[in-house]
Amino acid sequence: MGISYKKLWHLLLDRNMNKGDLRKMAGVSSTSIAKISKGRNIQTDVLVKICSALKCNTSDIMEFDDNQHVVR
Repeated sequence: MGISYKKLWHLLLDRNMNKGDLRKMAGVSSTSIAKISKGRNIQTDVLVKICSALKCNTSDIMEFDDNQHVVR
């Protein structure tokens, strides 16, 4: 089981934002954004920063994907 961040990308599109905008707004590193883009594991504090910046919950930006393997 892996994590899918498709919801995050859809949310950014809906808000007319790109990954750079998210990085600056949330105060996270480009490495963290790259990991999310590749579906890799990230630290919980990064998720909290993103959710705080977007004023949403983790369920609004990610979901479990039974068909996806965990990438480390």
